Amino acid sequence: MNSEYKDPLWHLLNYRYMSHPWHGIAIGPNAPEVVTSLIEMTPYDSCKYEIDKDSGFLKLDRPQKYSNVFPALYGFVPQTFCDTKIAEYCMEKSGRTGIIGDGDPLDICVLTERNITHGNILLKAIPIGGFRMIDKGEADDKIVAILEGDEVFSAWKDIEDIPSSMIERLRHYFLTYKDIPGATKRKIEITHVYGREEALEVTRRSMQDYQNRFGRLEEELSYMLRLSSTVKE
Repeated sequence: MNSEYKDPLWHLLNYRYMSHPWHGIAIGPNAPEVVTSLIEMTPYDSCKYEIDKDSGFLKLDRPQKYSNVFPALYGFVPQTFCDTKIAEYCMEKSGRTGIIGDGDPLDICVLTERNITHGNILLKAIPIGGFRMIDKGEADDKIVAILEGDEVFSAWKDIEDIPSSMIERLRHYFLTYKDIPGATKRKIEITHVYGREEALEVTRRSMQDYQNRFGRLEEELSYMLRLSSTVKE
């Protein structure tokens, strides 16, 4: 879907109805360098929240079973999708085979020195790196970004600028947040921690995957709305 709706009908609908946060909110005109992000979780949350794909509402996925605390803002990038392009890039970079995309929008961690205490908000973020994560054979990249305009962290232009202790904290969370205490086999693997250029490429590919899967959404909905109007007349 285009970042700016071509059909004036869509502008009118946005005034009356809330947009679906995955499909109805634009990724932004400067993507992938700056991307709109929908924040689902904050470091203050003891439960895992995520968007319900059907309704667009934020839902409770599960209480955090163990002492995992997410060390950053966490959410997804609207109008992205992890499918074949993402899977191909993961296999190219990791040397693995048989990888598929996880079928979700692209996940993003946003670092800021500001205390943002609740989710279900939109913000602008600048990707500077990421984690190449594989979850049971599915590519599940995690983009690491900085809040646009942050007065402290905006000095970080690439993941190498971030203190290694903070990277390890993020890495540890993703490697362990699904683990059951006592389990000997880990379900999740991080093959690479990558920098800004790869993060931008991952974002581009997720935008391509979205276009391939949902690119006709606006056209099809416009047709159905006009068809409905014609029938009523």
